[in-house]
Amino acid sequence: MASMNYYSLVLVVVSLVWAPLAVVAGDPDILGDFIVPAPMVGMPPTNITGDFFTYTDFGAANETMPWPPQYFIVIKANMGAFPALNGQSVSYAMLVFPSGYVNPPHTHPRAAELLFVHSGALSVGFVDTAGKLYTQDLVAGDIFVFPKGLVHYQYNQGPNPATAFSAFGSAAPGTVNVPASVFGTGVDDVLLAKSFKTDFWTVQKLKAALTPPPK
Repeated sequence: MASMNYYSLVLVVVSLVWAPLAVVAGDPDILGDFIVPAPMVGMPPTNITGDFFTYTDFGAANETMPWPPQYFIVIKANMGAFPALNGQSVSYAMLVFPSGYVNPPHTHPRAAELLFVHSGALSVGFVDTAGKLYTQDLVAGDIFVFPKGLVHYQYNQGPNPATAFSAFGSAAPGTVNVPASVFGTGVDDVLLAKSFKTDFWTVQKLKAALTPPPK
C-alpha cells in the first residue's frame, strides 16, 4: 500500500510538470466516405473489398503469444497498422499484462481512451489538470475512460495475467511515455534535479534506467 501511495504521489508530480507541454489536437474531418491509400488511388471502387476494412492481428497474436505472457505487450490497430482507419477518428489497441507489470504513466495527446478489461484485473488511474488523482480497481467486464490528453497508467498487481482492449477517438492518438520523455531524452540534469527537487545523482540513476542503450 505504501508503495502505491508513493507511486501515486510521483504520478501527480510528473503530471503537473508535463501538463503544460501536452499538445491536444483532434483528427480533421474528411469529405468522403473513406480515404484510399496512395498506392490504391485511381483503382476502380470494385477493386476495394471488405479485406481493406478488416484487421486480423489481434486474433493472430492470440494464437502465437506465449501464455502466461513474459512481458507487457501492446498491439495497436491504429492508422499506421490499419490504413482503413485514416479519416475515421477511431483506433484500437490490445494490451496484455503479466502479473506485476505496469503500463507506465503516459498520455494520448489526440484522443480519450476507453479501456475494457477482457480478463484478469487492473488498477488504473489518471490525474486531472488540477492535480487530482482518480483511481479504480477493475475486473473483467469493467470499462474505464481516460480523458483526452491526461496522464494515466494501468497496473496489474494481481497474481494472474490480464488482457484489456482500448478504444481511442483518433486514428492516430499518439503515446507520450512520461518517464521516458522526461528522463530518457537528454533534458539537462540540473534542470531535472531542480524541477523534481532532488539531487543530480538521483537524476543520473533515473536517466540510466530510462535512456535507450546506444545502437
